[in-house]
Amino acid sequence: MGGHVRMKSRIAFKKMHGSGNDFILIDNRRHVIGLSDAPGLATKFCKRHFGIGADGLILIDNSDEADFKWHFFNADGSHADMCGNGGRCAARFAVLENICGPDLRFETGAGIIKAEVKGPMVKLQLTTPKDLRLDLEITLHETKETVHFIDTGVPHTVLLLNDLETTPVFELGRLIRYHQAFSPEGTNVDFVQVTGPSNILIRTYERGVEDETHACGTGAVASALISSLKGLVEPPVEVTTWGGEKLTIYFEKDEAPHFKEVYLEGKAILVYSGVTEEI
Repeated sequence: MGGHVRMKSRIAFKKMHGSGNDFILIDNRRHVIGLSDAPGLATKFCKRHFGIGADGLILIDNSDEADFKWHFFNADGSHADMCGNGGRCAARFAVLENICGPDLRFETGAGIIKAEVKGPMVKLQLTTPKDLRLDLEITLHETKETVHFIDTGVPHTVLLLNDLETTPVFELGRLIRYHQAFSPEGTNVDFVQVTGPSNILIRTYERGVEDETHACGTGAVASALISSLKGLVEPPVEVTTWGGEKLTIYFEKDEAPHFKEVYLEGKAILVYSGVTEEI
């Protein structure tokens, strides 16, 4: 999977977003971009005001096991195994580009993911959650916080709060993201407010982006599952993101505290198609 980017190449891309979580998607089945070059290109392409601007870069590749394989890079060039909103965009991109049909499977670092595409609406199956740790007590600036941890394809730490409006998401998120309890990989951080029997509001600090984002798909799933385990909501759970979009999380409670058939549903929007003139 090597090769080098041809300088001054014209590379077609699509800009898409899922709940305001935006991505640059490129059909890389002919290896126009070498994987060794991809982290640097991700930082350049994703840099707002200077590049195309996005939370991540997604390269679509051939797969021997599924309809396609993806390589996902955060805005800082780091690689991620899974991203729920990115996965929804990748699924719709593949359908728009006639790479596969609307019932599809694709290969990620977290395993094979299934998706169903109906126009802009995408229902995405996530991998089985793992590494659940409830009621962790961590110290932040000499005060103790109770948090909950679960891996929904990528690691997430969840805080259940009464009011998100005044929560210092960037400051707290950064402290928890780099906390020794979650080293060396670090963690994404979700701040959650329960607003109804099957409704939650979330704000997310994403590692790799290193800031609050409008939405995070795997974070929405983590927040719904933790809220359910704490007896606060029942599935399906409607998640309102800080950007105002609504996502629906489906899951079945298996033998406690396990889950199965975990799905994330929401719109994947095509913003525009373009061509980069210069690498």
